[in-house]
Amino acid sequence: MLTQLQLWTRRSTSYLLLAALIILMPHPAFAQSLEQSSLLADTFKRVVLDPTTYAPAVVAYDATMRDWQSSQLFFQKGYFEQNERFTLTGRPNDVPMSYAAGRSRILSDALINLQMSLVNNVADQVFERMLATRFPEHRKLVRTLGWIERISFASYMSNRLSAAHYRQASENIARAQQLGFR
Repeated sequence: MLTQLQLWTRRSTSYLLLAALIILMPHPAFAQSLEQSSLLADTFKRVVLDPTTYAPAVVAYDATMRDWQSSQLFFQKGYFEQNERFTLTGRPNDVPMSYAAGRSRILSDALINLQMSLVNNVADQVFERMLATRFPEHRKLVRTLGWIERISFASYMSNRLSAAHYRQASENIARAQQLGFR
């Protein structure tokens, strides 16, 4: 089973190779220049202003923090942490790490998720620009397909990274109420 960091490394390597291939592909010459900004500036601007760049990281951070915060009441009552990433020993069903250490871990996970989105969106923008240059009569279609890809990726990653944490936070709150914890 690959860790999230290994998956991100493989995926980012693939995207970088794809971007290199796209950049090195021959482009048709036009008699008139199209007054476009540079590839780097245009890509940077589009990625930074695109909300799909940030959405998976923000949603995953919120979900994991809700899970972590709703678990604190149980830890104060002597319960163990089931997620091995948040225990002192790295084994499941063990003593949880401190609240601050957990927050730090969650923030570092969010930054890794942000990097993953950045790589996806940069690769998408480079690919989209290459297609728009090659097929200028279909520029609107190319931009629309790019948006569909970025929104699909952000939606999938947001769901994948957060659904279990939102579910766990909800279960923690319900269980704490059943047990009369305050």
